[in-house]
Amino acid sequence: MLNKIRVLIADDVADNRETVAKLLGNNSEIEISGQVATGTEAIQMAVKFRPAIILMSINISMMDAIHTTEKISLEVPEASVIIMGMQGEQERLHQALMAGAKIYLIKPFTGDELVNTIKKVYEQNQRLRSSLRQADSSASKSGKVISIFSSKGGAGKTTIAVNLAVVLSQRENASIGLLDANLHFGDVALYLDLVPRATIADAVVEADTLNEQTLDTYMTVYSDKLSLMAAPARPEQAEGITSGQVCAVLAQMKKKYEYVIVDTSSDFNEITLAVLDNSDMILVLAGADLPTIKNMKLCLEIMKSLDYGKDKVHVVLNRANSTGGLSVREIENSLSLKFYSTLPSDGKTVMPSINKGIPFVLSNNQTPIAQNIFQLAQKLAPQEPNPAMMIKSKRISIFG
Repeated sequence: MLNKIRVLIADDVADNRETVAKLLGNNSEIEISGQVATGTEAIQMAVKFRPAIILMSINISMMDAIHTTEKISLEVPEASVIIMGMQGEQERLHQALMAGAKIYLIKPFTGDELVNTIKKVYEQNQRLRSSLRQADSSASKSGKVISIFSSKGGAGKTTIAVNLAVVLSQRENASIGLLDANLHFGDVALYLDLVPRATIADAVVEADTLNEQTLDTYMTVYSDKLSLMAAPARPEQAEGITSGQVCAVLAQMKKKYEYVIVDTSSDFNEITLAVLDNSDMILVLAGADLPTIKNMKLCLEIMKSLDYGKDKVHVVLNRANSTGGLSVREIENSLSLKFYSTLPSDGKTVMPSINKGIPFVLSNNQTPIAQNIFQLAQKLAPQEPNPAMMIKSKRISIFG
């Protein structure tokens, strides 16, 4: 062991304390932090020196061993209490264990028995604390969900979702999941030139037992930093998939990926609402034509009624410079808001990208629309840009 096991000896009989100290002897793995005669002193010394192990007599004075153990368990939870006592005190043994003691060591014991017990209890406690730290770490690293929504089909949801996910995945140590939640007519796989071997229709079969390991079985890998949970291959396969099942899949993706980008359907159905409820941010796409603006107003009213705050809902104007469309200022005035981002219209870049299954942030990353996607990603997930980090995908070779 790199660090010595710090041990506090608590016994009201001085000779007993010395005997225990001698049994521990000069063991290179154990360090005696101190010796005390009362329960009150044991608590004070435990708080001050934070020992890993407290060897306590069942007959400790002033404050009995049961109450002392309870107090130490509350104030110094990282410490493990080992109660020392004579055989035949079964009732007190039970009370000590209920109070938080790890083990009851029956006198008389040898030096080897004492040392081995200390090591065993210490190692068990270290494993437990390590597991708890990992659990806390996993919880704190829960990924953020960014959903792309539009109340009108053809607004560019899938294009933005795919290219945004690819941009985020270009970052160092990135881990990005892409979920196609347009269950009946999702095309994300097509936009990435992927042929999924499994889809969300397969994953939801074991939604109740899905974990980070089994999740991989249903993900389609695009690159070492980006994977897709594809929509069902046929619309009828979406029938019977519930919002709870989709949320179960999304929950596991949040555990595995730093960011989960979701391409939703274009209506407020049960599954879409469940996804939006579980999203950290929602990008709502607006257009420059009057029908889209009318739908956008209704959409924002619905989201307001759902208590989605301004920190969650961000309105993005797509195809901002469309010929014959309203100006940005006119649309903002009509909607009584400022756009979170604006994306230019660029059919010459976007359409070949879709048809070839090559995101334009890879094939034409110097175009204004690609640069705006990079800026949008930076705004959603601030980080120092690293333009040298480009995705290693089989599609890159087309341009090599």
